[in-house]
Amino acid sequence: MPKKIDTDKIEKCIREILIALGDDPNREGLIDTPKRVAKMYEEVFAGMNLTNEEIAKMFGTTFENEEYVPENYNNMVVVKEIPIHSYCEHHLALMYNMKVSVVYIPKEKIIGLSKISRIADMVGRRLQLQERIGSDIAEIVAMATGSDDVGVLITGEHGCMTSRGIKKPGSVTTTTTFTGRFENNDMLRQEALIIMK
Repeated sequence: MPKKIDTDKIEKCIREILIALGDDPNREGLIDTPKRVAKMYEEVFAGMNLTNEEIAKMFGTTFENEEYVPENYNNMVVVKEIPIHSYCEHHLALMYNMKVSVVYIPKEKIIGLSKISRIADMVGRRLQLQERIGSDIAEIVAMATGSDDVGVLITGEHGCMTSRGIKKPGSVTTTTTFTGRFENNDMLRQEALIIMK
């Protein structure tokens, strides 16, 4: 059973942060802010206390369809441009305008298409690195489908680059993760990248 996010502790900490910022947490505009932030954190970090195995089990509904999965073919299933957001583990800054594309080559079973979107969404609900989002999604899709051949392409903007530090709005980060035949077969990987973009 996954651990529960401690919203009471979050409330107390946010109250202390407001004081540290020099504001009065008892003023009208802030009085409910700790409670609201705690509730928001519970939602946006819902994946924090779930393992990849637990996410695969939650969203791993598959269908066996031998006609669709002939042996020795490279039929690909692609779900493109799934919108997600996440939070950078270095600055707790929002990673936004993120689009996730997932490709896999089915073996004995295929996963429900909405489940791929749910997997991507839940993986984003953690303190993350964009690179890890891709590898976690690939691992979970592999667990759910039994396929070793998975690819994930992610593009996104990072608040830690656009609103602080270097302050370069519009900068886009792209990451890829490939496993199995996609990793080892250049032509197959290139075909997947063309389809995913």
